[in-house]
Amino acid sequence: MTDNDDDSRDATRGGVTATASPAEAGRERPLVIDEPKAVRPGEELDVAALTAFVVATLGEPASIRVEQFPGGHSNLTYLVRHGDAEYVLRRPPFGSKVKSAHDMGREVSVLTKLGTYPYAPRVLAFEPTGDVLGAPFYLMERRRGVILRQKLPAWLAADHAALGQLCARLVDALVELHAVDFEAAGLGELGKPVGYIERQVRGWSERYVNARTDELPAMVTVATWLAENVPPEGAPALIHNDFKFDNLIFDATLAHVTGVLDWEMATLGDPLMDLGTTLSYWAQPDDAPSMRALPFGPTAQPGMWTRAQVAAAYLERSGRRTDHLVFFYAFGLFKTAVIAQQIYYRFAQGLTKDARFAPFILAVRALADQAELAITRSSI
Repeated sequence: MTDNDDDSRDATRGGVTATASPAEAGRERPLVIDEPKAVRPGEELDVAALTAFVVATLGEPASIRVEQFPGGHSNLTYLVRHGDAEYVLRRPPFGSKVKSAHDMGREVSVLTKLGTYPYAPRVLAFEPTGDVLGAPFYLMERRRGVILRQKLPAWLAADHAALGQLCARLVDALVELHAVDFEAAGLGELGKPVGYIERQVRGWSERYVNARTDELPAMVTVATWLAENVPPEGAPALIHNDFKFDNLIFDATLAHVTGVLDWEMATLGDPLMDLGTTLSYWAQPDDAPSMRALPFGPTAQPGMWTRAQVAAAYLERSGRRTDHLVFFYAFGLFKTAVIAQQIYYRFAQGLTKDARFAPFILAVRALADQAELAITRSSI
């Protein structure tokens, strides 16, 4: 995606059992992971056409089975079993008219060129025309591992040292991404970093107006403040734009990040905008109940770092400096609120029947209120 970044997405690809922890070494303890389920009604794929494509591009004839990962609010993610092989398929949502939000070619280009970033899954095949499944799609390797969702097993929730280490690993993976030499990787034309912050504020404000369904004064207040407080830009970097716990895969011991998922909004821009997005997903214990209720992973658990600790660690490890953390945090909240609003708009207009989207307007309200509070308090 370009500066025209759009809907949210959230999906992932399999799991294992953790076997080590400072709290209980040597015992096997299951962690919260995603496994595929039956394909949701209305989101079925043409299995015969897909079988022919897989056989032609990836291997010998064999039966194909298709399941769907239950996460995902934008691009859809499936598990394709081809004999003994497993692939992950990504495609745009059915009925979406926002092409820039679901640019499969862009996502493929980023992943294909990110060989120096070890957490990017490898693309195996790309169908750009839509002739096979009615929309472009790509197949990538399935990286197995642990994905941390909102509810943690009791043994891990009680291990505050381990939780702090997980936060540190997330920050390190983000810092490592922002250190990628995007020019050397062939990604210098991915975006237009000059003027990125201002364009993002203007663009997401326009998207909100176009998708608005309810009167939410806080959204207008925040949009106005952001437009009036755009900070100076720092040196550009490759940014992910959706960097959070449930887009990270950890190994079975939780000692290492092994994968980063959902690259559809990756672009070039100020890396502190990426940090702001990560902070916007970071609920903590003193937040309002409406914020803590959002499915932002386990960040509100006691023992997890606060947003201020995450920001401080990022700035220290990246060597970057800013006096505008409130801006980047408020923008992250605003952008995430607009993403939720766009998804809710599709539901309200009958463009999707997915009942998961019915309460998204409550998320928009919670995020807008949080952004307004951060601006009022001048604190993240």
